[in-house]
Amino acid sequence: MPGFYQAMTALDQAATRELDDAGIDRRLRELVKIRASQLNGCAYCLDMHARDARAAGETEQRIYALPGWRDAPFFTVRERAALAFTESVTLVADTRARDAGYAAVAAEFSPAEIAALLSVIVVINAWNRIATTPRTWEPGSYQE
Repeated sequence: MPGFYQAMTALDQAATRELDDAGIDRRLRELVKIRASQLNGCAYCLDMHARDARAAGETEQRIYALPGWRDAPFFTVRERAALAFTESVTLVADTRARDAGYAAVAAEFSPAEIAALLSVIVVINAWNRIATTPRTWEPGSYQE
């Protein structure tokens, strides 16, 4: 599906431009991508974005603690709002993107920043589905 892949790549690049324009920190971008990928069970994207997060200066401690971000003391209020928003959008069939989750992100981010976060959350969720459905990366097939 080369045409679709090309369109997805263009969508991904558009989301990156939105993040750049909004000034969203690269480490936060990667945390959002990792958290959505954790919820979706996408091993390929987890591996890729954990590597990207490390390259952006993210710590192992925070990457490992991401599933427990609500209880871990080393995430900022702003990061927590972005992660809650990520979960709400990723799990929209269950959450219906509740007002409380939106209120939390709206308290910490401008409308342009929220739009940029939404764009990256939508894109990573699409990539997760593309990577997991056809078994793009099967356990044991990766060697460094």
